[in-house]
Amino acid sequence: MTDNREEPKQFITFRLGDELFAINVSQVREVLELSEITKVPTAPDFMKGVVNVRGTAIPVVDLRQKFGLPSVENTVNSRILVLELELDGEECILGGIADSVHEVIELDQESVSPPPSIAMRWRSEFIQGMGKHRDQFVILLDIDAVFSSEELALVEPNSSPTTTSES
Repeated sequence: MTDNREEPKQFITFRLGDELFAINVSQVREVLELSEITKVPTAPDFMKGVVNVRGTAIPVVDLRQKFGLPSVENTVNSRILVLELELDGEECILGGIADSVHEVIELDQESVSPPPSIAMRWRSEFIQGMGKHRDQFVILLDIDAVFSSEELALVEPNSSPTTTSES
């Protein structure tokens, strides 16, 4: 008899306020300490600017603001998740500021349930499901659904930042 169970998937967990979120590790390129962010003129409010990652300008968004949470001061625990998203069939690299980043966890399909349809403060189309890890609920994000193509087009670093980068 063959075993048809799917392999567990790996997720990286992070916090925004009291909520624990997770993104599939296949979409997380790296986690960075919060560094200086260069503002970009006429960027949407949720876009904080760009950071220089080994010579490449990566747009950075405030995930709290994107999810409608109140802004807070960044702390020593604040991190930038460098994410790989898909924009009209093309890869888009984007940094998202999280209050803190925790660990990589494995969740099998049996431990993931669909998002509740009511009494959820997060938009259900952003959520792949709800997982449970160490007796705590984890909101599994569909990061490709969080940003629309129009929003991603706005944060592409095509416009000039307000400061010049070093050569």
